[in-house]
Amino acid sequence: MDSHDFEFSTPGTLEELIELLSDPEKKSLVSDMNVVTLMKLRFATPSSEAGLSSVRGLNEIKEEGGSIRIGPAATHLQIEFSPLLRHRCPLLPETATHAAGTRTHSAGTIGASVSHSDPVSDYPAALLALEAKLHVVGKNSDRIVAARDFLSKAAVVALEPGELLMETTVPVEDSSTGVHYERVFNPGSGFTVVGVAARIRKAGGKITMARVGITGLAARAFRAVNVEQALEGTLGSETDISNAAALVGDGVDAKSDVYGSAEKRRQLARLHTERAICEALRKAA
Repeated sequence: MDSHDFEFSTPGTLEELIELLSDPEKKSLVSDMNVVTLMKLRFATPSSEAGLSSVRGLNEIKEEGGSIRIGPAATHLQIEFSPLLRHRCPLLPETATHAAGTRTHSAGTIGASVSHSDPVSDYPAALLALEAKLHVVGKNSDRIVAARDFLSKAAVVALEPGELLMETTVPVEDSSTGVHYERVFNPGSGFTVVGVAARIRKAGGKITMARVGITGLAARAFRAVNVEQALEGTLGSETDISNAAALVGDGVDAKSDVYGSAEKRRQLARLHTERAICEALRKAA
């Protein structure tokens, strides 16, 4: 399906970009492969699009103050192969490997992907497990939003009209923390059916911190807090992991579609949660 006619702008500075996004008459969206798909499906009908690539510095990935800051125009390919991220925050590159299809992997960006809060997107699970913080700016706003608040609803994020996701901040991991992203996908569409991001820290032979992000199971990505609580303080034995992973679908309104029933998704979530935790534990020093 073809999209409608629209005006494309290439602002040269961040100030010009924000000014363009804040114009209520233009109904502008930041241009990205995700937006193109939404427009083809008529889920978005902006009268104007603004490109990010013309603004210098918006694709930077840099370490600063014990955290790693990622610009909104950083592509999935950049994130996947970033030496800094692979060494200091490996969960994100692992996740980026699965982000978007082959054709769009080098063009799609983390900013647009996260801004649309797609319930089958891979990034939200990882960002929740990483307890990421998102820097949002607008003509009259400049604020930091926790990932859990930014991604609180499916296809709805904490962006007000005219605001832009300016930066995603993730922690620098130490050697005591192991991470892993595990998913099962629909072979027809390539979309994630269930994805699990696990982040586990051990000290003194016990699990001292567990963070587990889930995508695809429900209408929005979420942190499996019950799984985390069941793991923390344990030795991380096979039984500990199995018992914790069994809780992942409890109290969750699981999705059901042509690919599989809600119960099938719960079973997949339990299986891949167990696998992700096992692999994360294996990587923890």
